[in-house]
Amino acid sequence: MFTGIVEELGEVVAVEQLGDSSRFQLRGPVVTEGAKHGDSIAVNGVCLTVVEHADGEFTADVMAETLQRSSLGALAPGSRVNLERPMALGGRLGGHLVQGHVDGTGTITERTPGEHWEIVKIALPDHLARYVVEKGSITVDGVSLTVVDAADDHFTVSLIPTTLDLTTLGIKKPGDLVNLEVDVLAKYVERLLGHSSRTSGEPLA
Repeated sequence: MFTGIVEELGEVVAVEQLGDSSRFQLRGPVVTEGAKHGDSIAVNGVCLTVVEHADGEFTADVMAETLQRSSLGALAPGSRVNLERPMALGGRLGGHLVQGHVDGTGTITERTPGEHWEIVKIALPDHLARYVVEKGSITVDGVSLTVVDAADDHFTVSLIPTTLDLTTLGIKKPGDLVNLEVDVLAKYVERLLGHSSRTSGEPLA
């Protein structure tokens, strides 16, 4: 479980194609400190498992399912990435509950600079629109953000200077893909309500 508070702006060192999967080598001295084989690290919001690590770098295998559902397949050596370690039990929850299980990708369509912030508009896939609400939480490339405006086909977020300086969202351009993870609580509520409506009136076993 993650919080969407990016710890480090890392870099892709190498990408090895392995049939329909890939092995990524990434540089992240902060997130690899104390890392062990099998640990989880979120890369642009995608939960990956550490296979090997040394000298501030780690490798992770990315399966076909992840490559199809996220923007990781577009990464190349030199690409910058947002990195975060899992939250520690008993620690502060700085963002919101994030699983690192990407629900889909969106496309940045507009960037509007403000005096001390920037408004970013992101095209929203049809199947995710119902989970995005004004003032709700969403994770964009692993960054926990608050939705400013929500529509059927897009949403906007406001980025403060810290987010612009310390994450990849400061360098993303219109046309770039971003990974999206909606609030898992909304998905659970939808599932429970749907199950309740199907089973209402049925006798208990």
